[in-house]
Amino acid sequence: MNRSASGTVIHYVGGSGSVARPGAVADEAYIRALYAEHGGALLRYALHLTGGDRQRAEDLVQETVVRAWRHPEALADRPARPWLFAVARNLAVDAYRARQARPPEVGQAALELVPAADDADRALESWAVADALASLRPDHRRVIVETYYRGCSVAEAAATLGIPAGTVKSRTFYALKALKLALEERGLAP
Repeated sequence: MNRSASGTVIHYVGGSGSVARPGAVADEAYIRALYAEHGGALLRYALHLTGGDRQRAEDLVQETVVRAWRHPEALADRPARPWLFAVARNLAVDAYRARQARPPEVGQAALELVPAADDADRALESWAVADALASLRPDHRRVIVETYYRGCSVAEAAATLGIPAGTVKSRTFYALKALKLALEERGLAP
């Protein structure tokens, strides 16, 4: 039976009747007496379950008492301590599994070690490529711009530049060789 410290039997009070209704909650006096009698032992058990983490243990005890408050019918006419300890253990297992299911949390120090996205290297590379492109002959530069930067086909580039398609192909070939050489001089080509 559920007995308080004074030795009297504590009964669930679920409203006007003594039969537990679905969705009913226990009265405040019942929960206070339940906590007064079992709270200390429950906290010690929760400390054991959490490896000495007092904050987690207190959270377990609080959630266990809330479950007893929400489900007083589970404690009707039976000893409360085994039920409370079983609920606390189940909550601890659920919390452990939830922590294992998600990646471990890291602090701000770990985030400071991760390099931030920096566009400075990309900007420098872009300037060097533009400089290398500017060093090409004008007819080579125009072919590269049309075929690579504007994405034109050989026929479209030929029409835009007013030269035959075969000339676009050969100029593109020689322009790429010259661009590769210019990039190597700047330390950018492989």
